[in-house]
Amino acid sequence: MNGLRSWIARRLLLGVVQTAAVVLLVFALTEALPGDAAVAFAGDQPDPQRIAAVREAMGLDRPAHERLADWVLGLLHGDFGTSLTSGRPVAGFLADGFGPTLLLAAVTVLLLVPVGVGLGVLAARHEGRFTDRLISSATLGVYAVPEFALGVLLVSVFALRLGWFPPTAVGYGGLLAHPAVLVLPVLVLLARPVCSLARLVRAGMIEALAAPYTAHAERYGIPGARVRYAHALPNALAPATQQLARTVDWLLCGVIVVEALYVIPGLGTVLMNAVADRDIPVVQGLAVVFGLATVVLNLGADLVTHRLAPRSGAAA
Repeated sequence: MNGLRSWIARRLLLGVVQTAAVVLLVFALTEALPGDAAVAFAGDQPDPQRIAAVREAMGLDRPAHERLADWVLGLLHGDFGTSLTSGRPVAGFLADGFGPTLLLAAVTVLLLVPVGVGLGVLAARHEGRFTDRLISSATLGVYAVPEFALGVLLVSVFALRLGWFPPTAVGYGGLLAHPAVLVLPVLVLLARPVCSLARLVRAGMIEALAAPYTAHAERYGIPGARVRYAHALPNALAPATQQLARTVDWLLCGVIVVEALYVIPGLGTVLMNAVADRDIPVVQGLAVVFGLATVVLNLGADLVTHRLAPRSGAAA
């Protein structure tokens, strides 16, 4: 127990360091962006005096280290800043886009885990046979298709030709009130993660079923189903947990391509609009949220992997 607590403490300390690095990197990268928000905000034909006045009003004339200190202090108090273009708090933009993105991510993950793990276990149980070859070939082929190309294909076939689902979310208001709007985006989001998760679980199951502790359990007369699902599967899921954390992180970070294709007003759409408007505080706030999500999810994945990883001498 003391060893586990020490390991958790080290990982939490590493998470704090990573979070600080994310904040500094976000500020440095946004400072390095080309263009000037004051010029964009001043109008089509701005004069130097108006640009100077706008820069002063936005606080852009202050030294970078002062703006960094104020921004970090605000983050520590939960204040992500204020939009340069609208004057709204950045937290309001996050709240507007978080709901649709979270809904898409939640539905995708709820389907991803049983489908991906199920396909991986099924392929491993039939290793080298037709079922295994079919699943392996299908997952490899689908994984090779980019999200944008798959999304366009699904829209062309199931929305425009067959008319089964709406092509975009425009005009449908709340996504929960119109579940049909979610079908095509979720299929696009599921395609590649399901393939990678299934292949990882398959490889982990094959390795776990061939491990000495599995053979030891079978010699003790433990039923095959219990060996597969109580002994082999937890160890096969250890590497898949890291992939699942990366997938959830990718989903929560806006899924920009999918949201743009299906016109879904999530965090990805908010980020694209902020970049187009040179709204630096919104870009910084979103980047920090995405970075924190990555740190937290990877910490959780490391903890789960640590608990699932086989220990020496812990055979059946």
